Amino acid sequence: MNDGSIAISYGRGHLSVRLPPDAVATLVRKGQLPKLADPAAALEAAFAAPVAAPPLAELAAGRRSACILICDITRPVPNRLFLRPMVETMVAAGIPLEAITVLVATGLHRPNLGDELAELVGDPWVLAHVRIVNHDARDDDAHVNFGHTATRNTPVRIDRLFAEADLRIATGLVEPHFMAGWSGGRKVIAPGVAHHETIRTFHSARFMEDPLAVQCNLLGNPLHEEQLEIVRMLGEVYALNTVLDEERDLVCITFGEIIASHQAAVDFVEAATTIPFDRKFSTVVTSSAGYPLDKTYYQTIKGMVTPLDILKPGGTLIIASECSEGFGSPEFRAAQARLVELGPERFLATLTAKSLAEIDEWQTEMQLKPMRLGKVALYSTGLAGYDRRLTGVAMVDDIETAIAESIALSGDSEIAIIPEGPYVVPRFAP
Repeated sequence: MNDGSIAISYGRGHLSVRLPPDAVATLVRKGQLPKLADPAAALEAAFAAPVAAPPLAELAAGRRSACILICDITRPVPNRLFLRPMVETMVAAGIPLEAITVLVATGLHRPNLGDELAELVGDPWVLAHVRIVNHDARDDDAHVNFGHTATRNTPVRIDRLFAEADLRIATGLVEPHFMAGWSGGRKVIAPGVAHHETIRTFHSARFMEDPLAVQCNLLGNPLHEEQLEIVRMLGEVYALNTVLDEERDLVCITFGEIIASHQAAVDFVEAATTIPFDRKFSTVVTSSAGYPLDKTYYQTIKGMVTPLDILKPGGTLIIASECSEGFGSPEFRAAQARLVELGPERFLATLTAKSLAEIDEWQTEMQLKPMRLGKVALYSTGLAGYDRRLTGVAMVDDIETAIAESIALSGDSEIAIIPEGPYVVPRFAP
């Protein structure tokens, strides 16, 4: 019996959920990873002894220019920790400060400006002294054409600021990603600073419907394989990768050659992030990981997909997401409208013949996965009116009532609760 309450990530804080008295809850959390006692010292050590690369000071020596990629506001990367030391190391090695650019890897998301950009960068000195630019995937002239990948014929066009820089460094957060296996590393380049045709190609149905394009899987994952091929086409690229715990504290930082340093971070976090279960549940309660990932309904779909391995067919997935910025892009809204109008099967049929996905419709395609398996119930204080209907899922005003109804419907009082949403991956391993 469990009559207590459980806090799940929601917005900038937590949502307290009191369980029905007959509920037997299994909490799904990351394995404990030791926090870095001195993140600044760990960063210095990573720069001094990179993975499969010379020290940063040596890498920067003799270079004429540099471009540093940072993730957009949807990722809680601790940019404030490493941007200034990275820039200062480059300047000390002889790169002119005015020849260093920080490029925000927005993919096809909106630009980050004003106070949001200041929050993202996290360091007033960097904001005041370093050129900062938002990637624009729709600007044809702002990209360099590298041709097509040999394996799947993906057109490869990358932001000119990054492609033509003398020293190129991607930075990011390594966490589960529901399509590409893991975020960070090569993903910050494509889709991060890729042209819209590149992004729309490997977000088309032939990639999205591949059974290996799932969270925490790199082996045979077509998105990951294309991303690696794109990196190799670019040539010399490096990366700084971070791993955070549930409190958003730093537990790992790697720096070095982009593929090797990313793999090192994945190897560090994988066992703690993928949690095996020998059973499935009729009721799964999760979140969209709180701010900044739960700012829009678009991002919320990640939290719907990640726990599906432990949801029984016909079960109920209950997800809490603040959606403080509402729905998402106009293109995503249009895709959701088509889903609601056509239904899941007819909507999918409109995608399979396309070589280029429409912008953001791939997120709607991913929503089909939980809809095929069971019922999705969404709790959100940020969606109102027609937006609630456009979700295509059941909206609930009370999570506790939704849990009680799911238990009554299934006759199964055992429920799984994932407070940190898509940052934790439960796996059915009988």
